[in-house]
Amino acid sequence: MDCLREIEGKQAHDPLFDKIMNKSSRRVFVPGPVIVGAGPSGLAVAACLKEKGFPSMVLERSSCIASLWQLKTYDRLRLHLPKQFCELPLMGFPSEFPTYPTKQQFIHYLETYARKFEIRPRFNETVSHAEYDKAIGFWRVKTVGKKLEETEYMCRWLVAATGENAEAVVPEIDGMGEFGGDIRHTSHYKSGEEFKSKKVLVVGCGNSGMEVCLDLCNYSAKPSLVVRDTVHVLPREMLGKSTFGLSMWLLKWLPMRLVDRFLLIVSRLMLGDTARLGLDRPELGPLELKNLSGKTPVLDVGTLAKIKSGDVKVCPGIKKLKRHTVEFLDGKMENFDAIILATGYKSNVPSWLKEGDMFEKDGFPKRPFPNGWRGECGLYAVGFTKRGILGASMDAKRIAEDIERYCRNEEAAPYDHHHRSVLLLKSSSSSPSP
Repeated sequence: MDCLREIEGKQAHDPLFDKIMNKSSRRVFVPGPVIVGAGPSGLAVAACLKEKGFPSMVLERSSCIASLWQLKTYDRLRLHLPKQFCELPLMGFPSEFPTYPTKQQFIHYLETYARKFEIRPRFNETVSHAEYDKAIGFWRVKTVGKKLEETEYMCRWLVAATGENAEAVVPEIDGMGEFGGDIRHTSHYKSGEEFKSKKVLVVGCGNSGMEVCLDLCNYSAKPSLVVRDTVHVLPREMLGKSTFGLSMWLLKWLPMRLVDRFLLIVSRLMLGDTARLGLDRPELGPLELKNLSGKTPVLDVGTLAKIKSGDVKVCPGIKKLKRHTVEFLDGKMENFDAIILATGYKSNVPSWLKEGDMFEKDGFPKRPFPNGWRGECGLYAVGFTKRGILGASMDAKRIAEDIERYCRNEEAAPYDHHHRSVLLLKSSSSSPSP
């Protein structure tokens, strides 16, 4: 694109920019966007940009794409939603893949996707600091390599694609140092094989916690599940269709509260009263709760039957840990060999992105979906919609279209070469034109 060539020409035609760039041999000028994160969200943006003719640079702190999937997920994991709701832009899943692809199948899909769109991330580069330089109208993105080498990338557009699940959430529990047994987050759990015949306490009743309990049962372990909050448990499929797909179809015709009522009636008929099992439902319906807070309902894949049979025991919150012993909030005490923390993940954007307008302190965009993808000064976010891969794909398309629109407007602007160079050098703090 002429717009990118114009930006790249700054090196040769602007003495101020040239002076800034030559301060360090570890400074790299990037004519296209820099994308931080090579997970599904980052790959989606890079592919959408590639399809429109824009080069990009993807920076990834790990040694592979989709590091969360490849390095920090358990072996039995499958996509919780049907594959058609988990496709990245411009490429569907192979027809021979099952409705709910396995972990390895999804990784294969992502690797094929990266090859197809020639996405070659710079691995083992951790972004330590990213800040907009108003003096030159560019982002300065500083990274630390595997051997602690530092590099600074200069770019007109910056895409935060580190997502909602960048860092494991590990709660502080009184007495963790005294427990003496294995305490690990689900990011370090692979399978129940190493816990055979052991008593294991799983903390957290989301999809991961429920599935880990089922996996432990399949390896003859004795799991208990800490349920600290209310939770919606829904069957994965209803009336011969996926619950998610059926919900999306019903929302086209009915208000959300009516769809929620339908889901809860069918769930009760199929699963029974979950409150009797110690799984109280929230006051808000599953879709309304997801829309307001991002809290995802649990799609049951067999754990509820194990709870009903007594193979999985439901426990209240933890008060304190002692030597291989857990004291619960109801005063009861029980011995365990290990504790698995299915306590989720959080965004890490505030630790490296230095700006105060787009993101909240919790690392999520201030503007709610569907308007949280664009910030100021060429800053974008993808993978923060709390709507999974479907939401990330939507935002990836918007970002590529917005950058294309910006460049098209630049090329049409009645400025000569000198004025355009000045415009790019002293770019205002406003975002690209809508």
